[in-house]
Amino acid sequence: MQINFQNSSHLIPTIIQHHKTLQVLMLGYMNQEALQKTISEKRVTFFSRRKNRLWTKGETSGNYLVLNEVRADCDRDTLLIKATPVGPTCHTGQISCFSETTPKGFLYQLQETINQRISNDAVDSYTNKIFRKGINKVAQKLGEEAVELIIEAKDDHTDLFKGEAADLLYHLLILLRIKGVSLEDVEATLAERSSG
Repeated sequence: MQINFQNSSHLIPTIIQHHKTLQVLMLGYMNQEALQKTISEKRVTFFSRRKNRLWTKGETSGNYLVLNEVRADCDRDTLLIKATPVGPTCHTGQISCFSETTPKGFLYQLQETINQRISNDAVDSYTNKIFRKGINKVAQKLGEEAVELIIEAKDDHTDLFKGEAADLLYHLLILLRIKGVSLEDVEATLAERSSG
């Protein structure tokens, strides 16, 4: 990847975005050495203008940004890095330095939580228990939730309707896991349909 580091400071702005939710997490600056270290170590490293040295995000706190993807803009003088945060990104304890709190993208976090509970065989986890009962039980539960959602749709209780919709999505995520399909796979299928 050819990047234009030819400005006076040899630093380029670098936007960090959550690789699943696409939430903007922070802005930092990189020089060529910081970019190379980021790519080779798979942890986001910046050039700190305040410290006047390379600085790996999380080197003190342990709240690293694990590299997923690097992209340059059309002029090749700004980077977009998609990363997985390990803990909060901001020093204030927030997920984003822009104090943005939004439920958008939460389904991806829920998908990861479901996967962890199943992979870790969490004994006290409802998610793990129903997963272990197999596809028939999960499909049955998903059907029950769908019927309950339809019933609530006919009434005027918005909160109950939202609760049933949430239950349906939750159980759908478990069924997707059983089938080895991810939200990304479903999104890709929807995107293919919309382009036709």
